[in-house]
Amino acid sequence: MLIAGAALPPPLVGPKSAAEFSLNYSKQSFITSAINFPAFLPKEIDSITDPFARKLASRIERVPVNLSLSTARVMSSCIKPKAKLDTAPLVLLHGFDSSCFEWRYGLPLLEDAGFETWAVDVLGWGFSDLEKLPSCSVASKRDHLYQFWSSYVKRPMILVGPSLGAAVAIDFAVNHPEAVDKLILIDASVYVEGIGNLATLPKLMAYAGIGRLHCLLPWWADATVDFMTSGGYNVSAQIRDVKQKTLIIWGENDQIIDYKLAVRLHSEIPNAMLRQIPECGHIPHVEKPAAVSKLIAEFIRAESKVCMVA
Repeated sequence: MLIAGAALPPPLVGPKSAAEFSLNYSKQSFITSAINFPAFLPKEIDSITDPFARKLASRIERVPVNLSLSTARVMSSCIKPKAKLDTAPLVLLHGFDSSCFEWRYGLPLLEDAGFETWAVDVLGWGFSDLEKLPSCSVASKRDHLYQFWSSYVKRPMILVGPSLGAAVAIDFAVNHPEAVDKLILIDASVYVEGIGNLATLPKLMAYAGIGRLHCLLPWWADATVDFMTSGGYNVSAQIRDVKQKTLIIWGENDQIIDYKLAVRLHSEIPNAMLRQIPECGHIPHVEKPAAVSKLIAEFIRAESKVCMVA
C-alpha cells in the first residue's frame, strides 16, 4: 500500500521490443570483459554476449533461506534491489524451469522508473544451491517463497508471475494474503492440471544459451523430476479466491496459451483488469519489455492515486 503523499516514480519510457532495447542501450558503457560473475554460475556464462544478461548475471547472489517444511537451509539465488523504498516492492518471478534471467530487459526499466525491484528464482530452478536437495513440490516452493519474503522483503509486495510463475503467484497470494498487496499475471499458465511430465525432460535439456545455464547445475535434473512427480500446479480452483487487485497482461500472438483463457481469467478474478500487447507472443516481458514495464508502472501509479485520495 502506498503512503498518502509519497512521491510517484518518474514516467517510464523505453523501446518497444527486446531487439530495440538491446540496440539502444548497447551504446552505453557496458564493458562485458570487465564484468565479474558470481563463482556459483556455470562457466558457460562467459560465452553469453547479451550485455543485459551479463549485467544481470553480475548481480545474482545467494542468500540463506530456512525452509519450515524441512530442516533444509537453502542458499537461494536472487537479484536484490538497488535501493529500498517506502512504496510496495515489486517481486518478479519467472516461468517453468527458468530463472531470473527472464527479466534481463524488464528489471532495469522498472528500476529506472523508480521501483524497488526484486527478482527471485523459484525453488528448484534458477541458480540456488540445492546440493542437499529439498522437496521441490508446490508446497515446498510456496514455503520457500514465504520464507524468502519474510526474511528479506518483509512488506506486502506486488508479485509478478509470468507463464507458470502466474500459478506460483496465485497459489502464494491465496495462501499468504498478508504478503501480497497486488498481483500482476503475464500470459498465465493456470488452467493446466499439473505442469510437465518426465517425457518433457529431454526437451528441456535442449535449451540453449541463457535459457540453458541453470540446467547445467548438477542438481537441476533431480529438482525438475521431483517437481514433476509431485503433481505440479493446479490452481484453477483457487482463482476465484484471489482478493488482491490484479493486472493481467497477455501477448496478442501467444501460440501457447489461448487468449480465451485470458478472458476467462479476467472474469474469474474478482478485482482484475486485462491488457493486451500487440505483435507479441508468450513471453511479453522478454519480447516487449518496455510495453510490459509501462503497463506495470501505469497500474501501480493508478492505484497510488486512489490511495492518496482515500
